[in-house]
Amino acid sequence: MTEQTWTDVDTYITSRIPHNDDALDQALRDSLSLPNIQVTAPQGKLLHVLATAIGARRVLEVGTLGGYSAIWMARALPRDGMLLTLEVEAEHARIAQNNFRNAGVDGVVELRLGPALDTMRTLIDAGGTPFDLVFIDADKPPVADYFDSAVRLSHPGSVIVVDNVVRDGRVIDGSTDDASVRGNRRLVDALGSDDRVTATVIQTVGGKGYDGFAIAVVSGG
Repeated sequence: MTEQTWTDVDTYITSRIPHNDDALDQALRDSLSLPNIQVTAPQGKLLHVLATAIGARRVLEVGTLGGYSAIWMARALPRDGMLLTLEVEAEHARIAQNNFRNAGVDGVVELRLGPALDTMRTLIDAGGTPFDLVFIDADKPPVADYFDSAVRLSHPGSVIVVDNVVRDGRVIDGSTDDASVRGNRRLVDALGSDDRVTATVIQTVGGKGYDGFAIAVVSGG
């Protein structure tokens, strides 16, 4: 099996099951100047399906990039729902805001610019309504800290998804100096010892290669 096969299967799936539409395609085109690290169309639709399945009304996204994944999730929300997405790069935020307007979801999406951990700590201190779904797709060294903050911002039954956990299998390398891999290893260890959640990690292949995601349900505690 090769990466070309994985990509071909993604192409086959998206040709048979509706995924992207004009607005999503435009969001990808308008994000071409950004790093090519957004989720694939099947992964975006998975987030949409998860949000729909749990009846999410409030969604938190850590790492906006060009807004592609946020559009997928925002479309699963009711009219009075809201998605808060956190982005540290001003240019990413500018492009994402345009993409939200073009996709017609700007009425349910709020983007906050700044370091995500700082924003999450502010949200924790402020209290307020917890989130039903959290998607973490940001820099990996502090990913365990993002996850801990996400749990604090959730309620029993909330779902938390963390992208890019496996990183071509390098997550098993305990001697690595790669800060991103070390961050993911710290996350996996935290998932195994955190009695506030029930969690697992799923390996994936597809148009973006070999990786995987963590998924957790908040159980309280």
